[in-house]
Order: sequence, then C-alpha cells, then structure tokens
Amino acid sequence: MNMQQARIALLSTARLILGCAAMLPALPASAAPSIYPTGVTRYDPSRAYNSYVLFSGQDHRTHLIDMDGNEVHSWTYEGSPPLYLDPALVQGALGHVLVRLAQSSEQRGTGLGQGTLVPSTKTVGELDWDGNILWQWGEKAPGGAAQQHHDLARLDNGNTLLLVNRTTTIAGFTLTSLKDDGVQEVTPDGRIVWQWYAGDHLAEIFSPATLKRVRATRTPDYLHTNDMKPLGPNHWFREGDQRFDPANIIIDSRQANFIAIISRRSGKIVWKLGPDYPPGDPSIRPTTLPRPVDALSGQHDAQLIPDGLPGAGNLLVFDNQGSAGYPPAELSTFPSSRVLEIDPIKKLIVWQYTGDASERVIWSFHSSFISSARRLPNGNTLIDEGMNGRFFQITPAGEIVWEYVSPYFGQTRDLGFDTDRTVLSNQVYRAQPVPYAWAPSGTAHGEQAIAALDPATFRVPGAQ
Repeated sequence: MNMQQARIALLSTARLILGCAAMLPALPASAAPSIYPTGVTRYDPSRAYNSYVLFSGQDHRTHLIDMDGNEVHSWTYEGSPPLYLDPALVQGALGHVLVRLAQSSEQRGTGLGQGTLVPSTKTVGELDWDGNILWQWGEKAPGGAAQQHHDLARLDNGNTLLLVNRTTTIAGFTLTSLKDDGVQEVTPDGRIVWQWYAGDHLAEIFSPATLKRVRATRTPDYLHTNDMKPLGPNHWFREGDQRFDPANIIIDSRQANFIAIISRRSGKIVWKLGPDYPPGDPSIRPTTLPRPVDALSGQHDAQLIPDGLPGAGNLLVFDNQGSAGYPPAELSTFPSSRVLEIDPIKKLIVWQYTGDASERVIWSFHSSFISSARRLPNGNTLIDEGMNGRFFQITPAGEIVWEYVSPYFGQTRDLGFDTDRTVLSNQVYRAQPVPYAWAPSGTAHGEQAIAALDPATFRVPGAQ
C-alpha cells in the first residue's frame, strides 16, 4: 500500500467512525446538536457531478476541496466571496482566484439588524495558484478603499465588476447617512469605466407606497444587496428580448426582497421580480409546478442558469425565507428555505427544492441568511446551506448524492445583537463548483463512495 492509498484508507476509517452520513440533512444546523460530523458525510460518485468546490471558511482562508472532502489547495486570504476564475478569462491560466487582501473597518448598524457588523473589502486582489498577487484594487479607489462586498466578477475584456457601497445621503430618507449599494467596472490599470448606484433608481424598483416605507427605514443598509452578476449568453436575448442582453447585470436585495436586471447601456432597471408579490392563491398547493412566484424573502445568489446547463436561461435563486421586506414578509410557522428555478418571462416557478424533497421534515433545510445554489452539468444542483456550513448536491428529484460539513470553525460576531461578543461558527457564505480541468495538472482528487448510515442506530464509539 503506497502513501496515498494509506491516507485514503485512514480517511475512510475516520469517516465511518464520525461520518453519520444519513443524519437528518440539517442536523449540523439549527437542530443544534452539540457534536456532529464534519467533512464528507455521504457520497455517491456515480450520481454526483464530480468536481472541486471552493469556499472561504471561518478560519479566514480560502479552501479548494475534492469530493472526498480533502483540501487539495488553499490560499491565505478569504473572499467576499472568493471567486475561482474561468481559465478562459485569464489567458488560459489555471488556479487564479479573486479574494479580499485587506478588510475595511467594520460598520455598526449596517447589516441584517441594527446590531449587525458588516465588513467590506479595502483591497481586492487576484492571486495565482502559488498565492502571488497579480492584480489589486483599493488604493486607487475613491476614498482609498474598494468597499467591495458580497460579489464580484471578471469580464471577458479583462475588467472586473465589483459590488460596492458608499456612505451617502439620499433625498427623502429619514436617515441622513445611508449605505447605498452600487456596481463598478474597474480596468486592470485601476480606472473606473462604468458605475451605477441603486439610490439613483429607486422609483424604478419600488411602488410609491413601498418606497415611502423604504425611506422611513431605521436601517442604514437599506437594501443590503448581496448578489451581482453579468447575465452572460442566454436564449432569451438570442430570441430578441433586449432586457436579457448578456452584458446586463442581475442584482438582488436581501433587505428589500427583489431581484432586478440593470441595463448596461442606460443604467435603467429593465426587469424585476418583487418586491411587491401578488397574494398567494390558497387553491394552489405549494408543490404544484409550474405556479406563480410567491413571496421571496431574504434571497441570495440569483442568476440565470448558464448556456449548456439543464434549465439554461431560467433564474436560479436561494430563497432563504429570512426576515426581510418593506413591510416584513410573512414567514411560515416552520422555518425553512427553498431553492427555486423560475421562468423569468412568465415568472413561474418551474422547479424547487425544499427539505421534504429529501424525505425529511421541511425545516431540515434552512439558512435564514447567506447561502447559494448552482446548477451542475448533469442536472444536479449544488447548495450551500450557509449558516450551517453545509454543502450538498441533489438530483432533480431532491435525492442527496453528496454532503459536506465545513470543519473550518472560528470566532465570528454574534449576529443580531449590539455587542462585540463572538461565538463559534462554521458558516460559509457561498460555495463554488470548480471543474477538475480548471486546476493545474497533477492536482489530486478523490471519488471514494461513502454509504449513508442509519441515524437511528449510529452511536459514538463507546456510547450506549
């Protein structure tokens, strides 16, 4: 047995002892056991889409893992979020990532509640596989700080799109100091060649009645935009719908419960979903598909499914069902999240995932903040149940074929309280699938099956 085989055997034994692969999907979550397995807890290589996964842990590092949960590479910086770059965007180079090089001072009262502390990026940078800094942006930015948060993207022209914010005053608001979200396009040599700020377009997003409530907010981070992506090539545009120009940008606001598309040419909002949703029809069951979109709340990671993937052109979004909205959305008695696939023209839900799709109780899948969802080439979906540090891959029918719980714990702010107290967490903001071919030649990866165990009979060794 060589060293690699011995290592795999040792990992396999450790996982069988700690793995508890068939624990309820949300067990390392809000169900709150004090001890639970980390790493890969179940895996069917024949039915999963096999790739690497990139994420930043609460150890403030960026990790690239394989399907066996092995860290195959890491960088000493975290990201907001980290972004593994498609080699086609960096002249074929393999292993480049965008990360946060330096963090701005944390701001009080600008997040999910008055006591939340939300850091932003002072300097964002591109690293190669070896951690060398190839590009950075921050010192030349207005105020000497990039103020990037929540999202970023590399464009075909080599420029970088950043989701940013600025402290400003907006006419009509009760508060005189607000965090206004925007988008900037920055060239490699540090010039801002395009920018857009939400505060200039509120009447395009909100009805007069809703805008009145928005202006009366007591939360400075009144939109808390958490997502920003270029639409990319899509069949809607090829069929003549100019709203879906590949250069246009999709954003979503966690605080205000809307998703919108910004025209790069005019800066206008050309498509939106929410924030004012029609009342639900009690005659339509929540499992009926297709059906009209009902109220999203606190959603994350809205995107058009890319060309070439199952569902291409549809909107995929992690609907947290976290407290948010003007007025606050009505939430279910049973705290639970959803992943929704939506036809953006008809605004119909055409596919969904909830915890009961995995034959568990509906509250077994829940993350009231952060989180992400990505469609995979074989039709599966990779989901980051962010507040629990849990990633899992499901088939279209909802069967879990891979599951991983982040072992990277660290002290984090006690969200929701106006305090400097910290608590232990393994939360993960976003998880990105990374094809094997995007890593340098020789990068290891494992695909060892891990069978589901029975939680009713699993015991910690030595326990009765």
